[in-house]
Amino acid sequence: MSAQTNPAEKGRNPGLSCQESYACSGTDEAVFECDECCSLQCLRCEEELHRQERLRNHERIRLKPGHIPYCDPCKGPNGHSPGVRQRAAVRCQTCKINLCLECQKRTHSGGNKRRHPVTVYHVTKVQESLEEEEMDEETKRKKMTEKVVSFLLVDENEEIQVTNEEDFIRKLDCKPDQHLKVVSIFGNTGDGKSHTLNHTFFYGREVFKTSPAQESCTVGVWAAYDPVHKVAVIDTEGLLGATVNLSQRTRLLLKVLAISDLVIYRTHADRLHNDLFKFLGDASEAYLKHFTKELKATTARCGLDVPLSTLGPAVIIFHETVHTQLLGSDHPSEVPEKLIQDRFRKLGRFPEAFSSIHYKGTRTYNPPTDFSGLRRALEQQLENNTTRSPRHPGVIFKALKALSDRFSGEIPDDQMAHSSFFPDEYFTCSSLCLSCGAGCKNSMNHGKEGVPHEAKSRCRYSHQYDNRVYTCKACYERGKEVSVVPKTSASTDSPWMGLAKYAWSGYVIECPNCGVVYRSRQYWFGNQDPVDTVVRTEIVHVWPGTDAFLKDNNNAAQRLLDGMNFMAQSVSELSLGPTKAVTSWLTDQIAPAYWRPNSQILSCSKCATSFKDNDTKHHCRACGEGFCDSCSSKTRPVPERGWGPAPVRVCDNCYDARNVQLDVAEAQVDDEGGTLIARKVGEAVQNTLGAVVTAIDIPLGLVKDAARPAYWVPDHEILHCHNCRKEFSIKLSKHHCRACGQGFCDECSHDRRAVPSRGWDHPVRVCFNCNKKPDTRPL
Repeated sequence: MSAQTNPAEKGRNPGLSCQESYACSGTDEAVFECDECCSLQCLRCEEELHRQERLRNHERIRLKPGHIPYCDPCKGPNGHSPGVRQRAAVRCQTCKINLCLECQKRTHSGGNKRRHPVTVYHVTKVQESLEEEEMDEETKRKKMTEKVVSFLLVDENEEIQVTNEEDFIRKLDCKPDQHLKVVSIFGNTGDGKSHTLNHTFFYGREVFKTSPAQESCTVGVWAAYDPVHKVAVIDTEGLLGATVNLSQRTRLLLKVLAISDLVIYRTHADRLHNDLFKFLGDASEAYLKHFTKELKATTARCGLDVPLSTLGPAVIIFHETVHTQLLGSDHPSEVPEKLIQDRFRKLGRFPEAFSSIHYKGTRTYNPPTDFSGLRRALEQQLENNTTRSPRHPGVIFKALKALSDRFSGEIPDDQMAHSSFFPDEYFTCSSLCLSCGAGCKNSMNHGKEGVPHEAKSRCRYSHQYDNRVYTCKACYERGKEVSVVPKTSASTDSPWMGLAKYAWSGYVIECPNCGVVYRSRQYWFGNQDPVDTVVRTEIVHVWPGTDAFLKDNNNAAQRLLDGMNFMAQSVSELSLGPTKAVTSWLTDQIAPAYWRPNSQILSCSKCATSFKDNDTKHHCRACGEGFCDSCSSKTRPVPERGWGPAPVRVCDNCYDARNVQLDVAEAQVDDEGGTLIARKVGEAVQNTLGAVVTAIDIPLGLVKDAARPAYWVPDHEILHCHNCRKEFSIKLSKHHCRACGQGFCDECSHDRRAVPSRGWDHPVRVCFNCNKKPDTRPL
């Protein structure tokens, strides 16, 4: 640095002053920089100098705060770096030129120029700020996308990989209140979809994974946020690839298309194949048929303040060729979009769901591919909000979640229609009528909303399922359709009177409006069939897992058994207390002297479990204390107590000890005569009575199976409670719900209500689920 540099000017960047001193004294603040005059000029000097004819056309710029002029030698043709302009580091006051560090070292390091006074520019921070200001728009956009990463949104099994809206927004890395659109891409596998998105939105950064391998590198659906265009970019799995679950993955593509505002169909074929038009045509038809109604329902169900458009997205067909001309090149008078519409019409496909279809082609003579035309077309479509407006990311997630919940589940191979990309089987219920084989026409998972199965065609009668439904003929003639069912007794009869009338005059058919309209044995002879007189017959479909018709409501035998069981249970419960008291007293009378009396045994002597009324107490034959069954389950002879040689019940402690110290007084009492013999006789009597009761229970079970209504699940098929899944055992009894016929434990079926549709006009046992339904008949 020059020794004559003003010390006060070192280490700082002084305010820029006029460097001409033409109309001022050189102290005025510089306002302009003249590139050809190579100086900074104040207002007066700039005006006076450039009034001259030869200087009038000089290019001048107005200075900004912190301005640093360019190096003057770098501008000229003889500069050390032609075409590269450097910012000045100093200004030579004698030569009146601005110099960068390299030019100062080259021109002022020797001779007299070394002594020239200079003014120092501190360029580090200022130059960085100026570089940022002068950074072109393209570089700024590129810098905004440097931290963008993609994430898996939906896997190949159609399962969403984000938990909720907050997780979706966090992974997108955008603001919750940010309005954005969705851009997705489709195409055949290997056509470069991920590569296209990387270069169109992220300036070549590998946000979406690409690979030169034969296997597809994109499995499922991936998403990323473009902060430049404020769009959610979605990459999808390619068509025509070697993959499993092809039907489910194809259905996933339409879900992505439904939430998209703009769709890119990428093709690398030299000529447009029919698969492109068939895919878009089938997608349009499936969108209008299945997704329009669901998107409307989602708007109402989720309370979205931004309505989801029922019109599909705009489509841009991005066609890259190498050896062939672009579409429309040989027909200059016709636009490519008109030719595309003609192709759709020839194939019988009508893409009515899409708001618009555009064609954008590029011919790549030498790589790399030019994506600038596609980028401009995308930006133009994103600015158009007439059909699809931007929305919050939470709305996008709710729409995708609703579509995934509705259209999910496996698609059977035997129901796949390979003539279409998006057949109805991908989106409709897969249930088939067991009687006629007709399929359900409703959407998938419609049962969650309480919508029953429906078919387009009528069903046929099958004796196996007896799928007939009776309606009252008199009500039908009056314009009403009232279903009636054959049953044991009328609703006005008491249970026992109804059984008596059933034994005398048979079953009845009762209409809620007309009363009893038919009795099967009303007369001694000449009774007509109800179909010929009082009812109409309708054949209904038989859907798997449902019971839309009534098989048999003649439950007289079961009602008789229920009455007998109720009486027996009442007598048993009323006599339970006195019976246990008498039994306990008799047991104490015949017990050996060393046994603790039953009245003193309140809990198990080992585990301290308290005994309840229904629990059985067991005496150890060795020590005489009271135990529960689990603590006295072992057996061995106890000859020292007179129990032998046969094994008898002992507690765990006595079994391990194998010997008991007898009290002399107790030994004198506990001999083979007296109370010990009485106790053995008592146990033999109890065992005999238990065997008799068991022998009676076996034929009773056979009678119950014969008496159960046809819609009840057989007892031998019921292994656990249909609600709580507890396994049935000797201590846990099974009960049938009179509405659905499934087996439940007592806790899950203790509610009581009438079930007229099943022939139970008086309160009977029903499960929790059937008790909550307004109609006890299952869907």
